[in-house]
Formats: sequence, structure tokens, C-alpha cells
Amino acid sequence: MLDAKFVRENADAVRSAMSVRGEAWDIDAFLALDEQRRDLISRVETLQARRNEASKAIGALMKEGKREAAEASKEEVRAINEQIAAFETQMERAEADTRDMLLVAPSIPDVSVPVGVDETDNVEVSRHGEPPTFAFEPKAHWDLGPELGIVDFERGVKLAKSRFVLLGGMGARLERALINFMLDTQADAGYREWWPPSLANAETLTGTGNLPKFEDDLFKTGEGLYLIPTAEVQLTNIHRDEVLEAERLPLHYMAYTPCFREEAGSAGRDTRGMIRVHQFDKIELVKFAKPEESMDALEGMVADACRILDLLGLAYRVIVLCTGDMGFAAVKTYDIEVWLPSYEDYKEVSSCSNCGDFQARRASIKYRDPGAFKGSRFVHTLNGSGLAVGRTFAAVLENYQRADGTVEIPEVLRPYLGGAVEILPEVR
Repeated sequence: MLDAKFVRENADAVRSAMSVRGEAWDIDAFLALDEQRRDLISRVETLQARRNEASKAIGALMKEGKREAAEASKEEVRAINEQIAAFETQMERAEADTRDMLLVAPSIPDVSVPVGVDETDNVEVSRHGEPPTFAFEPKAHWDLGPELGIVDFERGVKLAKSRFVLLGGMGARLERALINFMLDTQADAGYREWWPPSLANAETLTGTGNLPKFEDDLFKTGEGLYLIPTAEVQLTNIHRDEVLEAERLPLHYMAYTPCFREEAGSAGRDTRGMIRVHQFDKIELVKFAKPEESMDALEGMVADACRILDLLGLAYRVIVLCTGDMGFAAVKTYDIEVWLPSYEDYKEVSSCSNCGDFQARRASIKYRDPGAFKGSRFVHTLNGSGLAVGRTFAAVLENYQRADGTVEIPEVLRPYLGGAVEILPEVR
């Protein structure tokens, strides 16, 4: 969430940031509302001062025996109280409206973010590894998986609805192997593992920026709880309404969770296979850092996510998102895209973002450093996938497939699969 004072004092910069983001947030309406709110605060404070003076006068007048004057002062206090109550009602409404506007305003991009309209303006940073070449026509994972009997899209639909997937046999084991491999690798990189709930309340989702703006993308229960779209929601809110000690920073957290997304507005996009589904597994990485260290922390997070693909021997590239393609809460984002032969292109498998103090302000996550400053300041929060498991699963099948329809298992995964070296056809 943006700081109201910052918006007020840097209106032109905020207006420019909204423009390069392609956002239609009405800063002029916000400034008018903020001015109204501050005027009401001033009026209430003035009336409170008058009331205090009148209240003091009542005691003095009573001591002097001036009952008539004292009653007049009491009447004045009653009238002032009525005015204060009326203004406070207006002020509460103005403050709520101001907060509502701030809750749907996106973050301001870092100066290092390239300006652009959409994904075509993203900038490639680096490429790693070489896409495989095949002496045969490679199959897409949505054909290869069912032919092996380890992925069942039809029964996934029968059990739930479209864009749900059922894994069986070596498919289920491979998914679990990838999860454990990713968790172990990130633990070695210094991340502390958590096992959070898969349901979150509205306050938790508001803290990370998923609510109120993106409610249509969430699955909601009848009790008002939501299925989490990512473990970022829970990990970031672990320290909601807390003040951390500077010496504890940076904090490196991770969690495996199933993730649930309605994918509102994505009709027709990547509808085949395991790329865009309603439920998927993911290892999420979250960091809490001092402001001056957060950009370095972002670079480190990207390296941690890339290491998974390096160890799996998969070709990938890293891109920095332009202003028009960044997520709502991010001030800078890198996407990591893995090579998928079925697309003859790279597809996102991780998105790593520095959110600055945007989420920390919404969730009230601060830190204190008595040796550096008085009071407390907002931390910077970062999040990234380490990695999206289903998309990595698809990449392993497609990149390691053989001409006979079997799939070689990457060496680093073999210990997690009882030493198995290949995936053979199974009874469906």
C-alpha cells in the first residue's frame, strides 16, 4: 500500500508511475479525498481545543459562584460535542474511503525497471543451458503423460472440473520427488521451512495485496475463508502486526503448499496440459529485509530459484518485467522461464519480486534498529517461486523424453525415486 503522505507530496511522480504501469488509478480523486480528510481532522482538533477550554472554565465559574455562566459553558460544551461527533462520523468515512483507494493502488516501480506496455517489452537478462535437440518428433507433456499412464486429465475433470489434473504411479512419485528435492535444495541455501494452512482469512490476503482488488481470482469458502493462491500469502503474514529486531534480518522463509487460483480472465490461455490449472503445487520463497539490502536480496532469490533448474539440467532464461507487466505489489520482478519443446519457447516457472514496503505497510510489519534510527520502520518483503512444481514436472517429461516414449529421470531426482533411472509405461 502506498503512503498517503508520499502520494500527497509526490503527486506528479505517482501520476507518472501509474501511467507507465497502465493503471487508471485516479490520483486527483484521491488528493481531493485526502484534503477533505485532513480538513475534517483539523476541524475536530480545533473543536476539541475549544471544548477543553470551556470545560476548564466551568470549574472556575462554579468556584466563583457564577452558576449562570457555568451553565452557559456546559451548554457550549454539549453543542461542541455534537459538532465533534458529526465531524468524526464524516472523518471516519473519509478515512475509510482514503484507505479503500490506497488498497487498490499498485506499487511504484523501481527506477531500474524498464518502461513498457506488456510482456513484449520485457527485457531478457540471461540464458542458461541449451534446449535439447531430438532425432524424433518430441511429444507434448499433455500427450506423453497420458500415454505413460502417469497423468490423467480426463479423470481430473471427472473428479473436479476442467483444469484439474490427476497424477498416478510414477507421476505422483515424480511430483513428490520434485517437491522434496526443491525443499532440500532451498534448505541448503538457508531458507527456514514452514508448513502453513492452505486457507487464509481476508486480513491475511489484504496484507499481501490479493484483496480487495483480485478477489475474482480466489476460491472462497462458505465461511469466508479463501484457498491460498500461493504460500507467499501465509509466509508474509507470519509477522503481521509485529516489530522485528534488525539483527534478525534478513529472514529467509519457504513453504510447500498446494495453490488454488480461479484464473479469472485467462480463458483460452494455455488451456492444454499442466501450465495453467486451478490447483498446482509450488515451493514459495519469502524474505524480510532491510530497505537498503532488499535489491541484493532479490538477486540472491533469483539465483536460488535458478539453481533448481541448473541441477535438473534444464535450459532456461531470466527476464526482467517491464512496468506494464509487473504484478500489483511488486516494485521489481524477474521471471525465470524454462524451455518447453511443446511450445518451442520458454515458459514461466518462477517469478521473483521485491515488493519494497508495499506489503509491509498493508500488514504492518516493521523492524527496529536502535543503533541506526529512533522508533521503527517498515521492512521490505520479497517473494518468489522456488519453483512451480507442475510446470517443472512438464519440463522434465518433455526435455528428458526418448524416442520410444519413455522418459529419463534427471540424476538429482533419482535418490528421491528409489534409484529409478527412467519412467516406463504404466497401466492406466
